[in-house]
Amino acid sequence: MKRWKKITLGAAGGIAAALLAYVGYVFAAYDRLEDCIELHVEQNAAQQAEAGVPYTLVSYNVGFGAYSADYSFFMDGGTESRAYSAQAVRDNLSGAMGEVQSLHPDFVFLQEVDQDATRSHHVDETQLVREALDGLSSSFAQNYDSPYLFWPILEPHGASKSGILTFSGYKVDWVVRRSLPIATGPSKLIDLDRCYSVSTLPVSNGRTLRLYNVHLSAYLTDGEVAVQQMNMLLEDMYSAYAAGDYVVCGGDFNKDLLGDSAAVFGVSGNGENWAAPFPEEMLPEGITLAAPLEESAPVPSCRNADAPYDPEKSFVLTVDGFLVSDNVEVRRAWTVDTGFAWSDHNPVALTFVLRP
Repeated sequence: MKRWKKITLGAAGGIAAALLAYVGYVFAAYDRLEDCIELHVEQNAAQQAEAGVPYTLVSYNVGFGAYSADYSFFMDGGTESRAYSAQAVRDNLSGAMGEVQSLHPDFVFLQEVDQDATRSHHVDETQLVREALDGLSSSFAQNYDSPYLFWPILEPHGASKSGILTFSGYKVDWVVRRSLPIATGPSKLIDLDRCYSVSTLPVSNGRTLRLYNVHLSAYLTDGEVAVQQMNMLLEDMYSAYAAGDYVVCGGDFNKDLLGDSAAVFGVSGNGENWAAPFPEEMLPEGITLAAPLEESAPVPSCRNADAPYDPEKSFVLTVDGFLVSDNVEVRRAWTVDTGFAWSDHNPVALTFVLRP
C-alpha cells in the first residue's frame, strides 16, 4: 500500500511540475511588438487617389479560414478549436475572396489572417489572399503570436501567428502599425497583441488620405481597456483630421455598431454581453460612425459561434463597420449577405468620396 501511495504522490508531483513548467513557458514566451513599426508595402501601385471620385472599401474578418456555417468555436461555447482541415481553410478563404472580388473594391481590410498557426493547419493564408487579390498592394500587421496553448486537452488550439492585411489599388506612401492597450493580467495570454494599421496615401489635390484597419478586443473583463483602445484610435484619427487629412477607418470593432442589434434583427441575445453598444458619445468632432445598415433589408455582420449557424436561432449583430471624417462623403454603407458561409462574419462595404 505504501508503495502505491508513493507512486501516486510521485505521479501527482510530476504532473504539478509539468504544469508549473508549462505556465512558466507561456509567460516567458509572451511578448508584445513595439509601437509605431513601419510596415512593408508589397506591389505598391503608382496611381494616386483623387478627390471627387467614388471608391469602394470592403472590410472582412475571415475568421482564420475556419468558420463555415456549420462550425462552432470553443471560446464561444462551441466544440471546435481548429479548422476542420487544411482544405477547409483553403475552401473558406476562396469563398470569402470570391465575395470580396465580386464587389470590385479599391481598398480591402482583412482581419484574422493566419501566417502560420496550428488552428489553421499551418496554411499560409496571407499568400492565398494576396494571390486572390493580385493587382492590389498589401501590407501585413501582426497582432497575434502566441505560444502553444494546450487547450482543449484533446485538440489543443496550439500556436498562432496571425494579423490584419490592408490592400490598396492606389499608391501608398507608408504604413505604420500602432499597438493598442491590452489587459495586463493573465487574460492577456488569450487576447491578441491588439493593433491597428495606418496607411498613408497621397491624393492628387495635394492632401492625404489615411486608412485605418482595426480589430479591437473581444472577451474583455476589464472595461477600462476597451475605453483606452477607443480613446487611442479616436485621438489618432482626430489628429490626422485636424491636420487636414481625409480619414477612413474600418474593421472589426467588437462593439454593437447598431446599439441594439437584437432589436434590429429580431434575435434575442440570451444574455450575450461580449459586444457592448458602440460608444458614439466618445466620437470627437468631425468623426462619425458609418454603420453598415440598410433598413429595408438589414443584414448582420457577425454571428455567435457557440453552435452552427441557424438563421432562426443564432445570435447575430453588427460589429464590423466604418468611421469617417466629415471631409469624406459616405454614399453607401452595407453588409453583404453570405449566410455566414465562409466566416462567422459577413463582409461590410463602404462607398465614399473624398470631398474636394
